[in-house]
Amino acid sequence: MVEDAGLFIEALNGFPGPYSSYVYKTIGVNGVLKLMEGIEDRRAYFRSVVAIIYEPYIVVEENTVYGEIALEPRGDKGFGFDPIFKPMGLEKTFGEMSVSEKNMYSHRAGCVKKAFSKLVRLLKTYNTL
Repeated sequence: MVEDAGLFIEALNGFPGPYSSYVYKTIGVNGVLKLMEGIEDRRAYFRSVVAIIYEPYIVVEENTVYGEIALEPRGDKGFGFDPIFKPMGLEKTFGEMSVSEKNMYSHRAGCVKKAFSKLVRLLKTYNTL
């Protein structure tokens, strides 16, 4: 199984996208907020993709959670850009949520769950479970 995810910011043409880990390590949360200074359109999304190979099956799923970039970092939970990402319709950032609360909205949790559910359905269909 392999999984990758990224933060895509609309006003920055999808940046940092697939470079999220590198951007986090180099300019961090505050660097992204600096890039967003004066920008009103704060729409963003996290996208996660999972691939599972369980021969002879290959399952690929993706999941996206839409939201916006907060004006300042909030919360000390989670990792990466969690303190500046607010899921759509919520006031809390991922950084302010408990693990169980975040998993209700998370791109990663949803993606992995969808991929494993699909694999289980495939295996049951072919009586391999």
